[in-house]
Amino acid sequence: MNDAQHFILEHFDTIHNSPSHIYSYALPFSPPSSWLQKYYQAELPQGVRVVKGVLAEWGTCSRTAFLNELPDSLAYWNGTIAVGLYSGSINILDAITGSQVAVLSGHTDCMSCLTFSLDGAFLVSGSHDKNVKLWDVQTGGVVKTFCGHIDWVHSVSISPDCTTIASGSHDRTICLWHVQAGDCFCIIDGFDDWVNSVSFSPANPQLLISATNNNVQQWDINGCQIGPTHKGQGVAFSSDGSYFVSWRGRIATVYNSGSRAVVAELQGSSGPFGCCCFSPNGKLVAGGVGSTIHVWSITGSNPCLMETLIGHTAYVYSLVFPASLISASHDHTVKFWQIGTPSLDSVATDMTSTSPEPSPIASVSLSVRDGVVISSNYEGVVKTWDILNGFYKVSIQTPASHRTWSDIQLIESRLIVAWWDFEEIRIWDAERQEFLPGVDTHQHGVDGNGIRISQDGSKVFCLIYETIQAWAIQTGEPVGEVVLEDDPCLDPLSVGGSKIRVQFKDSPTQEWDFGISGISPVLLSDTSTNGSHLSLTGGTKWDTGPVMIKDMVTGQEVFQLVGRYAKPTCIDWDGQYLVAGYKSGEVLILDFNDAHTE
Repeated sequence: MNDAQHFILEHFDTIHNSPSHIYSYALPFSPPSSWLQKYYQAELPQGVRVVKGVLAEWGTCSRTAFLNELPDSLAYWNGTIAVGLYSGSINILDAITGSQVAVLSGHTDCMSCLTFSLDGAFLVSGSHDKNVKLWDVQTGGVVKTFCGHIDWVHSVSISPDCTTIASGSHDRTICLWHVQAGDCFCIIDGFDDWVNSVSFSPANPQLLISATNNNVQQWDINGCQIGPTHKGQGVAFSSDGSYFVSWRGRIATVYNSGSRAVVAELQGSSGPFGCCCFSPNGKLVAGGVGSTIHVWSITGSNPCLMETLIGHTAYVYSLVFPASLISASHDHTVKFWQIGTPSLDSVATDMTSTSPEPSPIASVSLSVRDGVVISSNYEGVVKTWDILNGFYKVSIQTPASHRTWSDIQLIESRLIVAWWDFEEIRIWDAERQEFLPGVDTHQHGVDGNGIRISQDGSKVFCLIYETIQAWAIQTGEPVGEVVLEDDPCLDPLSVGGSKIRVQFKDSPTQEWDFGISGISPVLLSDTSTNGSHLSLTGGTKWDTGPVMIKDMVTGQEVFQLVGRYAKPTCIDWDGQYLVAGYKSGEVLILDFNDAHTE
């Protein structure tokens, strides 16, 4: 894939929806090695410098389609992708650009399974509304609705001759339906658990295979079991029907469909398998393991791990494997992967700055006087980055693992970490490897959220809904409270000395001074920062994105986080630098130095 193709696919949403952002977003956020970026370097906007966050090179993921809902299933045929959504609708996407072509509506509950007929004329869907539907792909209309299951439908398959549909359900049955007549002519029951998966052999319309949470079994069209029972909780055939793969826990096993001999045994490195599929030639098997995808070659005597694809930030729910691999995840994305292309994505390959399974960033903070940005992830790993060049400097494991709300500050060269732990704010001195007195939030009637440490090290702030509360770090005693009158932005609190600055969605920034002993916090009239006339807007606490930088004098938008950077988990902003953390484990640093002096 050449540079122009990578550029178009990576930034397709920007190019399609907002061409004016090509120069301000697409080009600056392309890899430094991009020929297009180099060619148009002189035309890039002056004033916004990407310090850290862009790819080192174009990566293995060529395209990410962002969805408004959770995708629960995928199906592919001849350049068309069907995505089943949690709402019950089906999105039809172009398999090259990922753009939406059509929406099919008819189910009344969560979509759970999809499959195209072998000739691509029909699409079969199953839903939590207990129904199976047959769709005409050309018109997008429902041809038939098959009713009979008494619980959720988990899996559907249509025979290669398009005469029979099989459906597996939570009611522990498989129903076989005549496509033409629309009636159920056979019910296979007696399963030990609900039926997760059913699949017709692509080579034999009289043979199908099923999986419950425990067992994999083969059946003929009359409901008679053929051959032995295997262990497994999911199953998929190769495109020619020669092999099938079943998975259970951390093991996926590939079998010869005829002899039932084991062809390969695949090991999930970091968790249980969620889904598997074959490449079109049957030589590769892809498996979703948590948020990671592994691809194995099964052509030799021992399976060879070819690719480890990192980029999703939530459970990979479904995989299809036409010419390239396509995945759907509960991170609301569908990703398109180039198998055989070395991954040069810095987020995926820089092991000094991210783990093989990136942990979402829980908090970021600026320490401009120390020349660093500090980030903390959900596993309690705190890292520092050079604010001028974005290079990684130091990594420290803290006790703040699996904590969403946290903050980190350098206090006289001492790294202090605060995080919410159920009914307590815990505070840890990284240099001394010891806890400072914590804050019992339960007695104050608050829940941990939006935590910040004052830059003078004397206080810890906590935002709950529209109230800011402050406590003395050394004693845990309350020292002030402010009730806000508007909806704050995403991670709106930034600190300076004993002051706390609050960013709002639609109102001017406010700054409160908690440093005057014995006096309630004082609202300051001048909230400017270093003379900057730029303001961060958008992205409420409950709706992450879009985040924009606006000129407060002209009212014009200076910059907007879009595409892969549209929805940060946390931000910090001082009027010159914007730092944002993401679910992918990535940290973005932007320098607006020239922009606020124009």
